[in-house]
Amino acid sequence: MDKHVLTELVTMKMPFGKYKGTVLCDLPDFYVEWFHRKGFPKGKLGELLATLYEIKLNGLAYLLQPLKSSAQK
Repeated sequence: MDKHVLTELVTMKMPFGKYKGTVLCDLPDFYVEWFHRKGFPKGKLGELLATLYEIKLNGLAYLLQPLKSSAQK
């Protein structure tokens, strides 16, 4: 996995919808699962959301916490 992808998950904000402005890694599980069912957007955002889905599905969201903490500093 590319470290830049993980960094983007903890810094990039959702550009549209109900959770506009929410950092991607902070999106609720049900919202990410909804995208999985309906289809991820095309492009970089879709790739990031698909990656986030896999991370959350496998119970690995805790691995993003140290990156998120260092990105906030």
